Amino acid sequence: MKTHDMDLIGHFEELRKRLIFVLGTFILLFIASFIYAQDLYHWLVKDLEVKLAILGPSDILWVYMILSSIAAIAGTIPMAAYQTWLFVRPALKEKERKITLAYIPALFLLFFTGVCFGYFVIFPMVFQFLLSMSEDMFMTFFTTEKYFKFLINMTLPFGFLFELPVIIMFLTSVGVLNPYRLQKIRKYAYFILILIAIFITPPDFLSDILVVIPLIFLYECSVLLSRVVYRRKQETSLAV
Repeated sequence: MKTHDMDLIGHFEELRKRLIFVLGTFILLFIASFIYAQDLYHWLVKDLEVKLAILGPSDILWVYMILSSIAAIAGTIPMAAYQTWLFVRPALKEKERKITLAYIPALFLLFFTGVCFGYFVIFPMVFQFLLSMSEDMFMTFFTTEKYFKFLINMTLPFGFLFELPVIIMFLTSVGVLNPYRLQKIRKYAYFILILIAIFITPPDFLSDILVVIPLIFLYECSVLLSRVVYRRKQETSLAV
């Protein structure tokens, strides 16, 4: 019993250590991003045809905080993935360690790809569609806070959702998931993805469709990649 308690305490200490590294990375990146938040802001609004406004001094701080937070989150992902790998490494075999370590740069690249997909593909289409509905009806006037909230809702979720294939591959590698289980829960997964699409997009059918299709495609890619990883894992087990 004492040995079990000591092992549990050791796991918690290890987890605490990993979380401190992740939190420290986020804080350092947040400070660095805060210094350059003005440059990031100008880059994001350089092609914007409408003027943004603020309703109070606190909105300026909000813009700095939100831009710094997003940049810090993006930069912290590789460190968070590496610390997660270090935490589960003792439970992995030598070959599994090498394979799963390769997922870390893939996580960052897919996050970056997802954000770019949301920013350069989904966001312009939805934004222009909504603006076209207001022509000759309303005076277009955006507050900085509402514009960036809309921008974040259209881009940031894709960064995390695009990591789905790598996460599923990792969980398949460590035996938590397998392609057969993913196939069984496909209809539930589709339902959850549809809910996510409805939640992160404006209330119009076109936006929902534009978001649902890539999400379902990502899930099917995840199932295929899980099948490849599972098959290789089975072959390795038989060879041993």
